[in-house]
Amino acid sequence: MSHEPLVELVRDGMVEGVHHGSAIVLAPDGTTLFAAGDPDAAMYPRSTAKPLQATAMARLGLRLSPAGFAIAAASHSGEPMHLDAATAVLAGRSPDALGNPADFPFDPIERDHWVAAGRAPGRLAHNCSGKHAAMLATCDLNGWPAAGYLDPAHPLQRAIAGTVEDLTGRRIDRVAVDGCGAPLFATSLRGLATAVAKIATGASGTPEHLVADGIRRHPELVGGSRRDVTAVMRAVPGLIAKDGFEAVQAAALPDGTAIAFKIADGGDRARPPVLAAALRLCGIDVPPGPENLRVTGKLAESISVGSPR
Repeated sequence: MSHEPLVELVRDGMVEGVHHGSAIVLAPDGTTLFAAGDPDAAMYPRSTAKPLQATAMARLGLRLSPAGFAIAAASHSGEPMHLDAATAVLAGRSPDALGNPADFPFDPIERDHWVAAGRAPGRLAHNCSGKHAAMLATCDLNGWPAAGYLDPAHPLQRAIAGTVEDLTGRRIDRVAVDGCGAPLFATSLRGLATAVAKIATGASGTPEHLVADGIRRHPELVGGSRRDVTAVMRAVPGLIAKDGFEAVQAAALPDGTAIAFKIADGGDRARPPVLAAALRLCGIDVPPGPENLRVTGKLAESISVGSPR
């Protein structure tokens, strides 16, 4: 990808570091409101793909509570509420059935509590356990074997791939393995923004709406009580947002205005200020983040001529 400067780290008035990246903001009709870098290049969406995967499972007939769909689309922090929500989706299955690795909670405070209590890593504590629980439930619903459910050739993963292509409007040209063991389908930032816009604007009762409704009702399950992705959804009514490893972010407003970006070096500290600036371009004013991190380049120029509604 051909990236551009997006964020500067400033110390005592001097630029100490620069984060490059690519970004796109789409209007409700799909036209481009803003673009930087190369939003059409292939990239791995990492965990920002979870709402797309959850939508695929809803299209396959999976019906969960709003909390269930929220945890299916989550990279959760491993707090008790997250473990309870993932356990509910398992519906009596043992956590040992989950195909994701065992891990400590993602949240550092929760992790410290586990270590202090002498608890070992667990599959349920992994931040992707909700998605994997939903995958097992979808296999049960469709009569597919749970064994091998993470294989790209498994019927579940083939169906998810088809939905990803449908939502993004882009063919999958590369398949990798994500950190949790699930197939990871490459797309573009434009494709990712297109997909989250479709989910955010899904008509009532559709699979897309079921996922968006769960995310909107339970932003605390999508991230956690100390996570920026949860905070921004609470601050902006109707927003659905998903963060991912390697500093990928997707977000969409109820009218279908959509944002997707990636920080080239994977520096997660640069992600919140870029999201805040992109939301400002959409007319939404949110706190920009730490004072020593400021947007730069084309993104800074664009927000300087705009104003929040």
